[in-house]
Amino acid sequence: MAKEKISWTKAVLMHVSLIVICGIVLYPVLWVIKMALSPSQGFSLSANPLPTEFYLGNFRDVIFTKDSAGGWLFGRQFLNSVVISAATTLLGITLATTAGYAFSRFEFPGKKLGMKMFLVSQMFPGVVMAIPLYILLDKLGLLNSIAGLVLVYSTTAIPFCVWMLKGYFDTIPKDLEEAALIDGATQWMIFYKIIMPLAKPAIVVTALFSFMTAWNEFILAATFLGNERAFTLPVTLQNYVGSFSTEWGHFAAGAIIVSLPVMILFFILQKNLIGGLTAGGVKG
Repeated sequence: MAKEKISWTKAVLMHVSLIVICGIVLYPVLWVIKMALSPSQGFSLSANPLPTEFYLGNFRDVIFTKDSAGGWLFGRQFLNSVVISAATTLLGITLATTAGYAFSRFEFPGKKLGMKMFLVSQMFPGVVMAIPLYILLDKLGLLNSIAGLVLVYSTTAIPFCVWMLKGYFDTIPKDLEEAALIDGATQWMIFYKIIMPLAKPAIVVTALFSFMTAWNEFILAATFLGNERAFTLPVTLQNYVGSFSTEWGHFAAGAIIVSLPVMILFFILQKNLIGGLTAGGVKG
């Protein structure tokens, strides 16, 4: 009886603690939702985070924003964000899978130095490279363009992707490749038909983080893009923050809209995110 009472008490305390933690985490989220559903553009001083009104005008104003020529500005900016994030992810993963596999399996001059340089490049924030990158893009004629921003984002995405995937490739048993070599498989066949399927969980996680980084990045996008039709969504959100006033309702509605694609991706890819590293690699 004593043990059952202790277990019951521990379970109650654990659930209460989890509820409190969830409340603390969700409090600012509820605040954003409350502001997005409020017709006022002011900042409410009430401590109650629950929405008291259900006004969708802020979402309508943000989504149907038009440019000076009457075009659908939000749709263009949303497309810019999707294209830039997807292209950055695709380029980063394509180059990082081959580079990560080479660093994991092969010995060549400069291998250790190369990995250290990748690591060093991650120690500096992207804003430190803003000036040299701006000069390079200007010389190449890629300022205010999607291609230029993709190249900039890839410079930070590829080192991160290589480190992530290299560490995962190290966990895959080499016996699988040796057995395939004995059966007559080429190195490319081993990489494409054995290593890549086994590395799917790591590739999905790495791709998701690369996509999120490009999707949410603001400073470099604001620096290299000057035309509002070339803006990404984070740069658009900044327009609601003025020097003397802030449109909190529009800003909150835009923040929710910007967050939705990443949330949807998390739900779609959650099975891969929690998948085992090499589960099934030696079955059958």
